[in-house]
Amino acid sequence: MRIDILSLFPEMFTGPFSESILSRARQAGLIDVHITNPRDFSADKHHKVDDIPFGGGSGMVLKPEPFFDALNAVKSVGAADKCRVILLSPKGQRFTQDKAKQLAEYEQLIFICGHYEGFDARIEAELPDEMISIGDYVLTGGELPAMVIVDAVSRMIPGVLHADDSAETDSFYNGILEYPQYTRPRDYLGREVPKVLFSGNHALIERWRKKEALKDTLRYRPDLLTEYKPETKAEKKIYDEARLELAE
Repeated sequence: MRIDILSLFPEMFTGPFSESILSRARQAGLIDVHITNPRDFSADKHHKVDDIPFGGGSGMVLKPEPFFDALNAVKSVGAADKCRVILLSPKGQRFTQDKAKQLAEYEQLIFICGHYEGFDARIEAELPDEMISIGDYVLTGGELPAMVIVDAVSRMIPGVLHADDSAETDSFYNGILEYPQYTRPRDYLGREVPKVLFSGNHALIERWRKKEALKDTLRYRPDLLTEYKPETKAEKKIYDEARLELAE
């Protein structure tokens, strides 16, 4: 996947994209990240990309020309359905794990990061395929949201994680939180690892994990289960047991 980010502050991405999983994914050629500064497309001799708002008001508004030209420079010539242009904005839909799965299907993602008092409305109206927000709060710019989304989407790309099925056990992947994990020592300060994990019975372990994941979701994020519908009688039984045990 090719990932292009239009940002006035490209150096903000140096650290996050040069460490850990994202760094390894780039080295392996699984993701190809490019940062483009719209200032390079400004016709102003001082590379100015903002101006005062018509009608008055505080702050500065990002001008359309540099962003239109920067997008045209990085957008692939290939089929439009293989590229998705995303503008980071509080007006956008809330980012979710399902959205990360959807975006991972594209060959190119382009993120437009804002700053200052926001974009000229013509940028919002004409450039993006969609607008996305990572939460109901205000940040200085779109750089941090772009990092968050790139990280989440990259995990969905085959080969990025050490094991291809690792993402499937993550919180939110299947609509609920992840099950509890344990490692050595088996007994730490009197707190023992559940015996079922040493049973060798994989079906029993899987059932325990499903129930514990549901219990954690009921305990910490019950809102995720408002539309939860077990697909089988066995799953409904596990869900009912989780609710009963949590109430005890």
